Amino acid sequence: MKLSILDQVPILSGATPKEAISATLELAEMADQLGFTRYWVAEHHDMELFACPAPDILLGLIGSRTEKMKIGAGAVLLPHYRPFNVTERYNLLATLYPKRVDVGIGRAPGGSAEATIALSGNFLQNVKNISADIDELVAFFQQTFAKDHLYANVTATPIPDFPPDLWLLGTSEKSAKLAAEKGMSYVFGHFMTDKDGPAIVDRYRKRYNGKVIVSVSVICAATFEAARKLAERSYMEKKKHEEKHLTQAKGKAVRDRDRANDDMFTEKLNAQYVLGNPEQVHKQLQSLQAIYQADEIMILTNTPDYESRKTSYQLIAQACL
Repeated sequence: MKLSILDQVPILSGATPKEAISATLELAEMADQLGFTRYWVAEHHDMELFACPAPDILLGLIGSRTEKMKIGAGAVLLPHYRPFNVTERYNLLATLYPKRVDVGIGRAPGGSAEATIALSGNFLQNVKNISADIDELVAFFQQTFAKDHLYANVTATPIPDFPPDLWLLGTSEKSAKLAAEKGMSYVFGHFMTDKDGPAIVDRYRKRYNGKVIVSVSVICAATFEAARKLAERSYMEKKKHEEKHLTQAKGKAVRDRDRANDDMFTEKLNAQYVLGNPEQVHKQLQSLQAIYQADEIMILTNTPDYESRKTSYQLIAQACL
């Protein structure tokens, strides 16, 4: 089984952004030693819970501290950027770390409406242009513009010996169709949606038989009960943060919820989490891989503290790799 890691660089309760980044670098070093296939970093903007608005900068550090794993963005939120700028940055990374760099492309805003406007103006219009932007991105990476094209003599230097591998990320039929049309490998965000993921991936494969990664939320501990408690604590910390902002926005108190009666938590837990001891997690991941016919599983683990997050990945590696 091929396993990879998706890191949102979470700023956990009581931690500083610098501590969150340090925890990411430490986790990446460990993951490289444990045999994970790749390590991707997510992009978020103006979000108190996450410390990385610029994956390429952080990947430069991760690459310098690791040797074997592929490293990449999960994702570059392309509607915020010009394709040429993205190509330059990831060509630079691929020059530094040959055969190791991935570019995962996404079209989510990665932040609030106000932050999105501040970053890239008319985001919705940019999303509409994503098909053309992907074509332009590919042409810059592969240097395949027609001779009469405006960018025929523009080169995204430095040119690496081995260009980055391109992936398209998504959670819908629309993203799967786009990936197939562009001949791109596809990453399906199982942890982000309640849609019929296996059916979406199957239709992608019927259009284009590319590589498929399925990203899943996983928490592994010595026992199922311990893993569930970590999931509950992590969920409640997130809800507390959301309610704090809702209270500030509306100027009134928001009713506290009893976790035991929180149907939303139970539903999310059952639908999107893989929880348990190493043997249970191994079986669930094998089942998901079979259901999706996935080439690889990418694991997102968010726990209330960095030590339990490390332990979860260690236990998973021991059981599965």
